[in-house]
Amino acid sequence: MSMISVHHEPGVDETALGERVVEEAVRQGEILGWQAVRLTEVAARLGVPMSQVLAEYRDLDAVANAWFRRGWQAMLDEKPEGFAHWPEQARLEHCLLAWFGAFAAHRRVTVEMLRTKAHLPHLHTWVPMVFDLSRTIQWLREAAALEARYGSRRARVEEMALTALFTATLAVWARDHSENQTRTRRFLEKRLSRGDSWMKWVPGGHTRTPAEAMI
Repeated sequence: MSMISVHHEPGVDETALGERVVEEAVRQGEILGWQAVRLTEVAARLGVPMSQVLAEYRDLDAVANAWFRRGWQAMLDEKPEGFAHWPEQARLEHCLLAWFGAFAAHRRVTVEMLRTKAHLPHLHTWVPMVFDLSRTIQWLREAAALEARYGSRRARVEEMALTALFTATLAVWARDHSENQTRTRRFLEKRLSRGDSWMKWVPGGHTRTPAEAMI
């Protein structure tokens, strides 16, 4: 049986429309600022009807959500050899840096997306943003292969500590203009190793932490 050759029209972008919408929105955000992005302009640039864009995303906030899913994917990507045997601190550091690294090339517009979500009049984005943060922490625990069972007191303590760690690191990253995000890397390494009052926990240990004492 002979094979049927498949020919693709030269110059045609076969990337899924949803991905192209995200890429074009981010491109326009880099030029105009995220709040100035209009999905009608994104559709026009891509040469597709607005109805096709609507079929992918209900609004610009949904496009931002798709952009942030790339951070989850980066954390969950294939790990270096021997990753499962690394200390938990090293696994967490690797996964967090993967999240930040996913957006490093578009840090400014990524920060603008977050600020838009947190803007006072945008109450409809606040609750979803809280749940997205919670999901980010849950995916971080999965990616770093933390052992505590979901819902256990140990897992709740980890979630509290990791949420504080993530948001503190995010605040540093948002203003980090250093090469290769060096400032963020140093901050994260220091926070993970120092064991200060809000991150003083030993994964798998039995010592009561300040966070546990509040439960």
